[in-house]
Amino acid sequence: MKRIAQFFKVSKDEYLKSGTLDQYNGILLPKRATSGSAGYDFFSPVDFSLEPNQTIKVATGIRVKIDDGWVLKIYPRSSLGFKYRLRLDNTVGIIDSDYFNADNEGHIFIKITNCGDKQLCIEKGKAFAQGIFIEYGITVDDDCSNERTGGIGSTDKK
Repeated sequence: MKRIAQFFKVSKDEYLKSGTLDQYNGILLPKRATSGSAGYDFFSPVDFSLEPNQTIKVATGIRVKIDDGWVLKIYPRSSLGFKYRLRLDNTVGIIDSDYFNADNEGHIFIKITNCGDKQLCIEKGKAFAQGIFIEYGITVDDDCSNERTGGIGSTDKK
């Protein structure tokens, strides 16, 4: 299996813009549950509950260094989508390889909505989302040389 990425915590200063020191100290790096798992589980740094149709933006405290030619796609954890109709607000989170160098250190935020009809409760340290690394290609006539500076939604602000 080709190894193409590595997870890190964002700096304490970066995390404290959106969370607490206690949360920061409890951040767990994403990991696979089994050797056959494609997805890396993202663990919540906080306890939260979502009533039906309620939304939360989770500051994961995680960043990822990814080789060129690869992307990390973020999805809800399969069981939560099945049992609670949990959805990402952007349908699929796309973490590009150059996001690691963004102004916010590539801090991954995951915004989710409970689209189901019952309350969802997630305890601190429990998996709520998963990330899958996917290889991608570019067109033969691609000549993009722009560089990222900001975070989410910044690449169209050149």
